[in-house]
Amino acid sequence: MKLKTKLRLGIGFLFIILLSFGAISLYQINRISESTALILKDNNQSLQYAKDMRALIDRDSLKQIASLNAFKVLLAKEKQNVTEAGEGKAVSQITEALTRFLTSNNRAELTPIRAAIYRIEDLNMQAIVSKSQLSEQTVAQSTLYLGLAAFIFFIILFTFILSFPGFIANPLALLLDGIQEIGKKNYKQRLHFKGTQEFTQLASAFNDMARKLDQWENSNVAELKSEKLRIETIIEQMHDAVIGTDEQGKIIFLNHLATELLHLDANDVVGKTVEEIAHRNQLLKTIVSKTDAALLQIVMNERPNYFSVESNDITIPQIPDPEQAISFTQRNAGRVFILKNVTDFKELDQAKTNFMATISHELKTPIASIKMSLKLLEDTRIGNLNVEQYTMVNHIQDDANRLLKITGELLDLAQVETGNIKLNVQESDAREIVDYALNAVKLQTQQKNITVNLAMPQELPKVLADQEKTAWVLVNFLSNAIRYSSTDSKIDISITKGEKLLTFSVRDYGKGIAFEYKKNLFKRYFQVPTDGQHKSGSGLGLSISKDFIEAQEGKIGVESELGVGSVFSFSLPIK
Repeated sequence: MKLKTKLRLGIGFLFIILLSFGAISLYQINRISESTALILKDNNQSLQYAKDMRALIDRDSLKQIASLNAFKVLLAKEKQNVTEAGEGKAVSQITEALTRFLTSNNRAELTPIRAAIYRIEDLNMQAIVSKSQLSEQTVAQSTLYLGLAAFIFFIILFTFILSFPGFIANPLALLLDGIQEIGKKNYKQRLHFKGTQEFTQLASAFNDMARKLDQWENSNVAELKSEKLRIETIIEQMHDAVIGTDEQGKIIFLNHLATELLHLDANDVVGKTVEEIAHRNQLLKTIVSKTDAALLQIVMNERPNYFSVESNDITIPQIPDPEQAISFTQRNAGRVFILKNVTDFKELDQAKTNFMATISHELKTPIASIKMSLKLLEDTRIGNLNVEQYTMVNHIQDDANRLLKITGELLDLAQVETGNIKLNVQESDAREIVDYALNAVKLQTQQKNITVNLAMPQELPKVLADQEKTAWVLVNFLSNAIRYSSTDSKIDISITKGEKLLTFSVRDYGKGIAFEYKKNLFKRYFQVPTDGQHKSGSGLGLSISKDFIEAQEGKIGVESELGVGSVFSFSLPIK
């Protein structure tokens, strides 16, 4: 049976109950009304006729024609309204007595008439009393019947109210329980409804949905397990040590190499927090707290190994609330620490550094011999050179100086890379650093007729610096400024005092540096592309300058725009 049919039958049943109770109530009310109306209609009229006839006799003993005619009319009406036993006989007595009275005109005949009238009144009064009692009985019966009917209908309706909603509410409650179980991922939940066709179809659709969700869950779980095993296998076979944590900082995986490096058992640490393990494992504590790019040295098999530590946050898409505005956000799901073994690269880099130091050192001797020979050639005591020879000697001199500078830079770079850079940090005079640098580039400025403007306070504080290497940096800045400045131009040198730092700045008015090259200026071997008019260097000067300044706890930077020029600056701590 369909749900709609059940609802219609239930509503129809209620309608029939209401109609039945209404019909019974109307019937009983009609009975009471009829019994009451009977008393008022019959007996009261007879009493009124008798009363009026007696009043006519008492007024003038029927002597007047009007009174007699009125008496006859009332008597005729009484004859038509005889309702009680004996009442007709009394009416006949009145008629006979009235006939005798009219014939003999004897007032003594009025006495039987009065007696008959009293008889009529007495009979109707007794009838009223008896009918009143009967009416009371009828009212009592009707009240009893109505109360009984009301009780019976109340029991029926109460039973209907309790049972009928269950046909709809019970399946809905079962459906709600089923949906809640599905929400808890209990895809084994099934519904079984009996009765209405709609709920049967609903149960069938729900069971089909739960069955498909169960299949999907099982297939997804199997697929996820397969993917998990595949990822774990890949991580396990990696040549890098890998450690993974969740958003609460709990270790969720680490491969075999990581367990060897940390001397940990994966079964003992997985599921525990990093803080808990790091408390008793200093290496793990160093790995998770490492923020710089320095290599980590770990001894394995009695041999030092070098590892670079990388840490990456794991972010996953944040699932938006469908009731709110869609927002494409991500949330942190943990971190992955990767220790890459760069021992081979470190050894190769060391070999390269040693090679550069060796070759640079070896090159300085022949370059010095070349410069000595050039010096002798310039001496007129061994003969004069013609113009062409003098020009060639100058070119050779420039190239020899350039080779010597590059060789010195390579030696400095080798010192920086091996960590053997030797700094003599002491209380230094900024004016002496500037004077040394200006004397070093004096010949270059004179050759291009460049004016150097110096701006600095009258009183300069002492700085904590290696005066020689700081002067070298300033010379490098000035050499670059001269190289990229045109003839008859100017260069500005300024020294400004800050709260804790003293800043040296060199400004040129050359062509400037494009924005895309600025971020790479201090990288090793990087050279800004030239237009062929300027000789490029080795690409090491600015990189070494950066290492020198930062080794003295200073800062270095550049500001430049195309067509405006460049400002190179460095800052050193004030004593």
